[in-house]
Amino acid sequence: MRKPLMVLHSPIDDTVNIDSAASIFMAAKHPKSFVSLDNADHLLSRRADAAYVANLLAAWADRYLPAQIDETALEEGVVMVRETGQGKFQNEVLNGPHRMVADEPVSIGGNATGPTPYGYLLAGLGACTAMTVRMYAEHKKWPLENVSVTLRHDKVHADDCADCETKAGKIDQIERELTFDGDLDSDQRSRLLEIADKCPVHRTLHSEVKIVSTLRG
Repeated sequence: MRKPLMVLHSPIDDTVNIDSAASIFMAAKHPKSFVSLDNADHLLSRRADAAYVANLLAAWADRYLPAQIDETALEEGVVMVRETGQGKFQNEVLNGPHRMVADEPVSIGGNATGPTPYGYLLAGLGACTAMTVRMYAEHKKWPLENVSVTLRHDKVHADDCADCETKAGKIDQIERELTFDGDLDSDQRSRLLEIADKCPVHRTLHSEVKIVSTLRG
């Protein structure tokens, strides 16, 4: 499994004998630990045995888990990303009380356990677009029943873009397709499409962005 393993066994266990427990332990790779549970039965039916095992497991596992962060202590608008140690690229994404996972596709060495970084970028733009359109429709009291946004990211040759300043190499291109459900006329649909370009994330992606990196610890 390529994971830390703890084997707990009682000499009086009549469900799994000591030879089986020893075989599991010997076959496992390090790090591994073996603990003998004197006078405990297989199901740890005695409260004292169960409590002992729970405390033991908690203390043992703590050294193999990432440092715990109080997610609620993160300021609004702050996102923390940290490696999980699970696979080559998997990261945990913390945003307030929310926990998410980022990863890469199997084709480039990841485990595909979560969206890619560009997947999160598109998700942010898509969510912002839908929310902005919703707010505008609510303000106008238009019969917009549902908004869906489909996005795709790609690299295209700059010389294929007629209205781009860059004319050499490749540029990032995001295709955004919107669907508006509801009894809307053509003018309302056109206006909502215009409003989509005014979402804050859209504006950020089109503006000059300054990223300041510092080293901590």
